[in-house]
Amino acid sequence: MGWHQTRRIAPWPIITCISNNFTETIVSSNTIFIPVTLGVAAIALAGGYYLGSRQAAPETQAETQQTSTAAATQQTLVHPDISTPDKTLMPNTTSLQSKIPQAQNPHASGQPSSPATNALPPQSGQAHLHNKADPNAKFTHFRVGQRNVKRIMADGDVMWVGTSGGVIRYNIKTDDYKLYDSRNGLLANGVFHLSKMDGEIVVGTYGGGMSLLDEKTGKWRTYNIPQGLGDAFVYDVLKADNGDIWIATWSGANRIRGGNLDNSSKWDLFTVENTNGGLPNDWVYGLAMGKSGEIWMATEGGLARFKDGKWDNWNHQDGQGADYALVKDQIQFTNDPADYSKHHTRQKSEMGLENVDVAYNPNYIVALLVDDDGSVWAGTWGGGLAHFDGNSWKNYTVKDGLPANHIFSLYKSNGKIWVGTSKGLALRNDDGSFKVYTTADGLFSDVVFSMATAEDGSAWIGSFGGVARIAKLQ
Repeated sequence: MGWHQTRRIAPWPIITCISNNFTETIVSSNTIFIPVTLGVAAIALAGGYYLGSRQAAPETQAETQQTSTAAATQQTLVHPDISTPDKTLMPNTTSLQSKIPQAQNPHASGQPSSPATNALPPQSGQAHLHNKADPNAKFTHFRVGQRNVKRIMADGDVMWVGTSGGVIRYNIKTDDYKLYDSRNGLLANGVFHLSKMDGEIVVGTYGGGMSLLDEKTGKWRTYNIPQGLGDAFVYDVLKADNGDIWIATWSGANRIRGGNLDNSSKWDLFTVENTNGGLPNDWVYGLAMGKSGEIWMATEGGLARFKDGKWDNWNHQDGQGADYALVKDQIQFTNDPADYSKHHTRQKSEMGLENVDVAYNPNYIVALLVDDDGSVWAGTWGGGLAHFDGNSWKNYTVKDGLPANHIFSLYKSNGKIWVGTSKGLALRNDDGSFKVYTTADGLFSDVVFSMATAEDGSAWIGSFGGVARIAKLQ
């Protein structure tokens, strides 16, 4: 017998663990054990708690958000620009911070708060449960409330999970976890980027610049506009083979020559204006390094390449992204970002898309990946998955086997390319076809924002509202 466990332990408000088949239902205080059949998605009935704040995207005054996993199939826009609640305590919820033991004032010392562990005392009316995932489970769900999980990074036994409510450091073996947010190190809670650079954890945030954590000392240091950052919104960070650090922002791309972040004279900012249009758009979403050391950039106006001091770029007119006529019947999001965003309105006008009143912009690259052969994969906003071999483009859409044409993430592991979309996760097969995974296969939600492979080979997949750990995904 296995257990479906619903647990209210910070910072994973609800954890769902599925293994084998169940034949009985047990209710213990606020903890509910539900009989399910392996492979069938279970519904967690016990309520969780979460923190929330509204960090409005700079180009919007409105925000449309999913409220459940099931909402992924509705006509609701899940826009990659938009963060979800992560700061103001929502009504009728329990404060996450109140459940994490505090050592001292983190803002005064620069030290992170004490780790939350499964040694937390039982709460009134709540059974004390061990928080470790069942090693025999087919999949485990970690819920994070009304948050997006935009980035996941594996670092040995530790999984780093970037949410719109901060960063969670989770040790798979010891089951210890710690939450970093604006109260103990970050300047903003929305997380767009996670990586490890020169032994430090790098966090790109939504409005708080770029923060680096030295785990040995527990101290953070942050780089923002006063230090030379183009914008406080950091979507990606890359350290090139030559030592340069590149930072993707919503006001251009920064380059720090030699990687010396503390030397302001080494900071460059590339924009549409100072590159004479070589960078096609100042809204830069992704960075990748090519085989020859060139830097590829995903922007809202197409693909850019910086090589040997020269800029080149490509967009829909060159073949990037499928034509609207080919995908209009498969556009699931009917609320167009241009309806409430001056920025997106201007972008669509510049690209001749004024008459397209749904969420479609093939120039807008949300995800970027350079393959082993040097070719480039670009995930577009409604135009499907675009592949550039250096000379020509080939586009893949729902008609080619993708679950959706809105691509949110690209990830490569063991020679395989994984495509996170608004309707599921797709694995690209060697013959060019796609195998699709959905909630029926263990995903937390069909909206897939991020993915990483743990040291034990399990796949960790980030969505709206939570993370799925799938033991064997192939």
